[in-house]
Amino acid sequence: MVRYADGPTAEVSTDVDASPAEVFALVTDINLPARFSQEFQRAEWNDGAAEPSLGATFQGTNKHPAVGEWTVTCTVTAFEPGSVFEWTVAGPDAPAARWRFTVEPAGDDRSTLRFDARMGPGKSGLTPAIERMPDREEEIVDGRLAEWRSNMELTVAGIRALAEGRSAE
Repeated sequence: MVRYADGPTAEVSTDVDASPAEVFALVTDINLPARFSQEFQRAEWNDGAAEPSLGATFQGTNKHPAVGEWTVTCTVTAFEPGSVFEWTVAGPDAPAARWRFTVEPAGDDRSTLRFDARMGPGKSGLTPAIERMPDREEEIVDGRLAEWRSNMELTVAGIRALAEGRSAE
C-alpha cells in the first residue's frame, strides 16, 4: 500500500541535446515551469532574491480544479550550481513536498535532466482528504502522484524543447 507517511515519490527524466550549463540556466528560472504545467501558475522570490541560493525562499502559486488557487512558501534546500536545484514546500523541517531538478553531463553538449519529487512528511493539501477517507488513502496518493508525473513530464519536455532551440508551446 502506498501511504503518504512513507514519502512516495515521482520522477521523470529526459536526455537533452544541450550542455548542462544551458539546461541548468533554464531549470533555475522559477517561473519557467508555469509555461508547461497545468497546475503551477507563477513564482516570486522573497526578500529581494533574484536567483536560487541555499536558504532562499519564494512564493509559488498553483491552481487545481478540485481546490482552486493557493500560494505556498518554498525554501531552496539544495543548490549546486550547474547540477542541482531543490526546494521544499511549507518549510524544510516538515515539508509538504520536496522538488528537485538534477542536470548531469551525457556526452558532448548533451545532458540528462531529472525532475523528481517526494510527498511529505509534513501535512499537505492531501491531508484533509486522507483524514476524511482513510480507506482510500492509496487511491488518493496514487492519483496525486499521477498528476505530479503528468505535469513533470510536460515541464521536462518543455525545457528540452527550449534548450534544443525548438518551440516549446
